[in-house]
Amino acid sequence: MHLKPPAMNNLINRHNGLTRRSFLHIAAFAGLAGLTGLTGITRFFPFSNDPQIFTVRKSFPLMGTLLNLTVYSKDQDQAETAVAAMFSHMQELEGKLSRHQQESEVGILNRTGSLAQPSKDLQAVLALAHSVNKKTAGAFDITILPLLSLYQEQGQQLIEQPERIRRLLRSMGQQHLSVSPQQIRLGKADVENPGITLDGIGKGYIVDQGVATLQEFGFDQVLVEAGGDLMVKGCKPQGVPWRIGIRNPRPHISHELLTVQVANMAVATSGDYFQSFSPDLRYHHIINPHTGFSSPELASCTITAPDAALADALATGCMVLGRANSMDLLADLPDCEGLFIDKHLNISKTEGFAS
Repeated sequence: MHLKPPAMNNLINRHNGLTRRSFLHIAAFAGLAGLTGLTGITRFFPFSNDPQIFTVRKSFPLMGTLLNLTVYSKDQDQAETAVAAMFSHMQELEGKLSRHQQESEVGILNRTGSLAQPSKDLQAVLALAHSVNKKTAGAFDITILPLLSLYQEQGQQLIEQPERIRRLLRSMGQQHLSVSPQQIRLGKADVENPGITLDGIGKGYIVDQGVATLQEFGFDQVLVEAGGDLMVKGCKPQGVPWRIGIRNPRPHISHELLTVQVANMAVATSGDYFQSFSPDLRYHHIINPHTGFSSPELASCTITAPDAALADALATGCMVLGRANSMDLLADLPDCEGLFIDKHLNISKTEGFAS
């Protein structure tokens, strides 16, 4: 994969541009305090190479993490308006896709077993989830929620109940999920705590839509990041590609910082350290839907893809598949690349990974 920066005269348009210098979870994020919505601190200061361009930085809570962005603009009011519209749209999407909100579309589906007249956004996410499920031979599966919930309740003690795990596995699977523009229905009625989780794809979709909102306001140099998923459009000022650091999955062990250079690309990282159920990180939130246990090989997986929703889903699926199978999978997916770090911190990557 060869990423070319846009022409120099497109780097910052007549009105504004957006960039991001720091990131959360993918690399160390420094210097930002938690803010409450858009009522927190907004920082304006001149861009060093062009005093007529102001840098607008914001950070606010969304989707259980911090969403971070930076805007380069000659019009502060326009930047404020664009960011406010982006935040409002992303909040609206969270209110549809989050399983943690009882009255979201996913919340209603999980609670009642069906949802009438699903939104186009939910339909789009489910369609992509179905596609990635097929491409990964079931390694990515949004119906894993019943088993995930048990792990979150019991931790590694659940491994002492193999029959319960097997019973859940037999009743799960995206093939049991019925989706149409008129109605979505969950699968078998005898599933213990039935439901779906979009944790491995929804955040990426919301990031994509946030970027699209900013582009509607004329921002063509954009980086929006939320909890390990980010999307960039264009390059940084002066044609410099984005250089994104990849988090060391074992920060207590010294390790050279890995980076990926991207333009017009999404980056997503999944790792065993995000939500672990055992001190040795053997059991964590990324569960193999075929076995009921976390795959033993990888500590983290970073995917670059054309959009954040796809990168998000593939990062989860590839954590389950392991390095070799993921290499084969990505070889058949246009503009998708991967970097894999195993439990011993051995690193491998696809040939086109832009590091």
